[in-house]
Amino acid sequence: MQADYARCYRTLWDHHWWWRSREAFLLDWIGRLHRQSPRERILDVGCGDGLFFERLERFGTVDGLEPDASLVNDPRWRSRIRVGALDSRFQGTADYDLLLMLDVLEHIGDDGEALQAAHSALRPGGHLLLTVPALSWLWSQHDVANEHFRRYDPSGLRMVLAASGFEVEIVRFFFFWTVGPLLARRWLAPAKSAEGTADYAVPVPPAPLNRALTLLSLGEQAIGRVVRWPLGTSLLAIARRPICSV
Repeated sequence: MQADYARCYRTLWDHHWWWRSREAFLLDWIGRLHRQSPRERILDVGCGDGLFFERLERFGTVDGLEPDASLVNDPRWRSRIRVGALDSRFQGTADYDLLLMLDVLEHIGDDGEALQAAHSALRPGGHLLLTVPALSWLWSQHDVANEHFRRYDPSGLRMVLAASGFEVEIVRFFFFWTVGPLLARRWLAPAKSAEGTADYAVPVPPAPLNRALTLLSLGEQAIGRVVRWPLGTSLLAIARRPICSV
């Protein structure tokens, strides 16, 4: 990811409709898991400077893992965030109840290695909750600027999770309404070389539009509780580390 773009993440998380509505979606699913079994220890991988920590603390104690040291600036959370990558060098402690990878896996070249490290960090019976961009035919300059390695389809995501030792419980699309706009973006801004992304930016829309898109996304999420969307620009997956291995 371009450094200047990465440094805008706090503003985007706090204000942009996509991040605001995604947070609401995630809190709903984390709440469901928490009601099944309390999530006393949570690891947020790719946490920036603890962007999600304040909301996650309602569920349990939150730690973070962030590969970019320059992003770890918030003094409230700095002592809880370990700087490093989720790969074979990560020393898992097998004591987390929930591990989050929120639009992280697509940034990692060897996604299987990262998922095996996630598996080692979870206690037996613990859950991994992750989100990734969906549908390879939506690949655009946005993916190049974000240094994505891939977009996922449901079967491919299930396969890499299962190969890493997880029991896959849920894989489902969300952000259904954005498929058309992102397809248009792909036509208007097809993927080019990384050299053309130096000045790439995602602005926060004007307040009325930003609010309208937030409400549209929250409305879709409400419908999605009873209707399983056939497509979407993002995928949610929930997978479990088995209690016993055969």
